[in-house]
Amino acid sequence: MEMNEEYIDKVRNLIGQKDAENVKTLLTDLHPADIAELCNDLDPEEARFVYRLLDNETAADVLVEMDEDVRKEFLDLLPSETIAKRFVDYMDTDDAVDLMREMDEDKQEEILSHIEDIEQAGDIVDLLKYDEDTAGGLMGTEMVTVNENWSMPECLREMRQQAEELDEIYYVYVVDDDERLQGVFPLKKMITSPSVSKVKHVMEKDPISVHVDTPIEEVAQTIEKYDLVAVPVVDSIGRLVGQITVDDVMDEVREQSERDYQLASGLSQDVETDDNVMRQTSARLPWLLIGMLGGIGSSMVLGNFDDIFANHPEMALFIPLIAGTAGNVGTQSSAIVVQGLANGSLEAKNAFKQVLKESVVALINATIISMLVYAYNFIIYGATSVVTYSVSLSLFAVIMFASIFSTLVPITLEKLKVDPAIATGPFVTTTNDLIGMMLYMGITVLLA
Repeated sequence: MEMNEEYIDKVRNLIGQKDAENVKTLLTDLHPADIAELCNDLDPEEARFVYRLLDNETAADVLVEMDEDVRKEFLDLLPSETIAKRFVDYMDTDDAVDLMREMDEDKQEEILSHIEDIEQAGDIVDLLKYDEDTAGGLMGTEMVTVNENWSMPECLREMRQQAEELDEIYYVYVVDDDERLQGVFPLKKMITSPSVSKVKHVMEKDPISVHVDTPIEEVAQTIEKYDLVAVPVVDSIGRLVGQITVDDVMDEVREQSERDYQLASGLSQDVETDDNVMRQTSARLPWLLIGMLGGIGSSMVLGNFDDIFANHPEMALFIPLIAGTAGNVGTQSSAIVVQGLANGSLEAKNAFKQVLKESVVALINATIISMLVYAYNFIIYGATSVVTYSVSLSLFAVIMFASIFSTLVPITLEKLKVDPAIATGPFVTTTNDLIGMMLYMGITVLLA
């Protein structure tokens, strides 16, 4: 359901009137994601009123779906005991860990002390130790596991018992006596296999799995490559410790894509449209200052060639063309490389091959663009004018440099374990502009 302004205003008015019954009626048929969207548009106190009307399981689901900033503001109003018993107790461990990561250590300890299920609290503590950008930090511990030595009746009995505590069952994992992952138990085998069979005789061996330290990007690539809806997570000695579901991965990939897009756009931190002025300013200002320094550098380069502009004033007309082309070519080249690194189609070890391919593409583009500009200047300024040759040669050089430089930068950043998305932002654009001006002036001096 779409949360339009009319609906939100109606809920606000009912909350203002303390009309709990009618608010509860409006919420009855809503999905938790729709209620979360509604709460995102309400202020924290209004959201708190809505939460009091929800049962515990729905309230936990709604909290998971809320925007992080809104959720943090809302949770700041609640005592630790309420958060533990009203929300965390009814969450899967991976969702609970995501919630806890947003809090400081003191708050985390307070909440953990109020969790009634000691086993769940222990699982949360264990998961909090993992880096949030790895499989260990993303996985949940809720899953169905069976022992390879169980008979079919024993297996079915245990599966039924475990399934009662789960919302969804994706796969049934088979482990040995030391909890090491051995295979996946196909549900079809429950019907077709004789009851005397042991699990290890009917399981599918050597299942696809990921390590606790595997980066989220690789987890996503594994799920996509093998068309999985969930993937098991093992520790350093092969013990099954959790599973990651496709919906969790997609959420993380979407957030990573948003971060990369903002980096490429010249934002130094995550920002939303409803963030305050100071946060938006602090996110934008650093790269703008870098761009300003690059602009000053370009103007200083151009300032050293007053005689050239005095004798050939038409040269100034082509400064935007040189700078714009350098920026556009650099953005294209770096964007292709960053995308390849992100989806696994390009590896840093294949840098030479990618640079060679980009050089060939740049050579073709540079030749075509330079010839078109040469033809234009030939008609306008004539065959003997310096600008006719200078602009064409400069464009050729700038396109070649921008393509190769913008290909190498993200590959280098990837090797240095720095987010290569930075390479598609103002850093590369500013550098290409500055070098472009230097090439333009240098070539002009040689021809003048």
